[in-house]
Parts: sequence; C-alpha cells; structure tokens
Amino acid sequence: MARDLSREEDPPSVDDVLDALADADARRIVSALSEPKTASDISEECDIPLSTTYRKLELLTEASLLSESTDIRRDGQHTTRYSISFETVTVSLDEENDEENDREFEIEFTRPDRTRDERLADLWSELREET
Repeated sequence: MARDLSREEDPPSVDDVLDALADADARRIVSALSEPKTASDISEECDIPLSTTYRKLELLTEASLLSESTDIRRDGQHTTRYSISFETVTVSLDEENDEENDREFEIEFTRPDRTRDERLADLWSELREET
C-alpha cells in the first residue's frame, strides 16, 4: 500500500518544493535514492541522524518529491520505503500575467509511469477507505 502525496489533487506549493530542494540534507537523501529505501538505510548511507532523516523525509514527501510505500510482512513488522516520485521538476514564471510584478512562480513535475503494482496498491487503498 502506498501513500503517494505526489499524485494527490492538491499540488505542493512552490515554496514547499523550493524549501525542500534548498536543504542540503534533503538533496543528499534524494541523491541517495537510486532504489526504494527505508529511513534507517537512508540515515546510515547519508550519515544523517535518524531523527533528522525522518524530518527531511517528511519535508520531501510533503513537497511531492518522494513517495512512501509500505511493505506488508506476515510477522506484522511493516516496513516503509521511500522512493523518488519525479523525473524532472521545472520552475517557471507565469506568462499569463502581463504585469511584471504580478507574475508568479509555477512548479511542474514530470512523473515516472505507474507500475501495475502501484496502481493496484492505490486501488486497494481507495477500497479500504470506502469501507
């Protein structure tokens, strides 16, 4: 099952995305995620204290830069893994407004295609929410 904020209807604010990317530890975490990893794995690999790692993971997830997935195990010890949820992030200025002072920044994400397992997990999550 996945909690994927990157695919929710409310996109993150420009400030949230830029704040997350401005943080050196957060950028180090994103760089280390060549595959889904647990917070403990990330903490160890990046040499960041675990409590700080959790804060940075929350910052990155809320900014729609990472997604969480939960591995369900028979022994009841579920594991949360984090993965990158974008291919590119583009920051641009709104071109619809002619006045220079009224132009606003916009964020656009290019997302990887969803796997069949991810789509099934989303469907299962929605079903559970309805019951």
